[in-house]
Amino acid sequence: MDAFVMKEVGETGFADKDVPEPGPTDAVIRPTKGLVCTSDVHTLHGAIGERESLTLGHEVVGVVDTVGDDVVEFTTGDRVAVGAITPDWGSLAAQDGHPSQSNQALGGWKYANVKDGTFAEYAHVNDADANMARIPETVTDEEAVYVTDMMSTGFMGAEHADVPVGGTVAVFAQGPVGLMATKGAALQGAGRIIAVETVPNRQELARTYGADDIVDFAEGDPVEQIMDLTDGEGVDAAIEALGTSGTFEQCIKVTKAGGTISNIGYHGEDEFVRIPREDWGVGMAEKDITTGLCPGGRLRLQRLLRLLEQDRVDPTHMTTHEFTFEDIDEAFELMESKEDDIIKPLIDFE
Repeated sequence: MDAFVMKEVGETGFADKDVPEPGPTDAVIRPTKGLVCTSDVHTLHGAIGERESLTLGHEVVGVVDTVGDDVVEFTTGDRVAVGAITPDWGSLAAQDGHPSQSNQALGGWKYANVKDGTFAEYAHVNDADANMARIPETVTDEEAVYVTDMMSTGFMGAEHADVPVGGTVAVFAQGPVGLMATKGAALQGAGRIIAVETVPNRQELARTYGADDIVDFAEGDPVEQIMDLTDGEGVDAAIEALGTSGTFEQCIKVTKAGGTISNIGYHGEDEFVRIPREDWGVGMAEKDITTGLCPGGRLRLQRLLRLLEQDRVDPTHMTTHEFTFEDIDEAFELMESKEDDIIKPLIDFE
């Protein structure tokens, strides 16, 4: 089969690989739609270390090709969404309520990390009964592929932020995950959502997904702007959706005492993420810092698919470009350069 791989740090290309075989509890799917993620670009440039001929990709929906003998929920021909995070559900971490960290920190993150990813003609799914969900008939593949990571991660940011109904929240960066954090905050009943972004089409989408105010960091210090908007009070919660030490510090600064900083950014650079001491109340301002890796699991996917089925959210507004599988290298180049107003490129495998 054809697979799009990271040949080594900084180099991609197609490779011929064997079609994977499912174990007793596993499945093999034929991808139909996929999405390229900025974290794929981080991986390509060595954020998680050297890799050789590793198939890239972790956001995919498709059709079940084969299943192991012990799989009971799925059969050949089912349309399914596969979680970007595919935990080992028998792990001690899963039993302790942290399945995404199964067996080690970030251990549920397998695709394009410790095993071949999903940018191939066939993809392997471990623990298939727990890591896939059947797609409702009324939901398209393009809609469904967003539940695998962007919706799950973005909504997690809002969930972890614990924004009170009617409360205020600032979402730093309106890339795909930040946009879904903005939508998640709206769904949870936030009274005021402040989106921090400078790119015009992302600002527009942030408003579409529920932002009440836009803070353009190109026009001045975002901390000062947010404090002005809130009459000096700050926000009940701040969501870091970019993954830089600078935005993380800004989140600490704008969050009022007793509030929450929810980090969902991928911090792929710098050795340390710094906490501004005084703005943290020298450690005693009761500002909670939460972190998380995209929640996995069939139940999570089913709940997100239900939101699509009931027209609670339309993630396809984020699809700015479409490519065939054969042209996926062009999608990677655009995601790296962020040119042509790209937000999310959709990959068509059929």
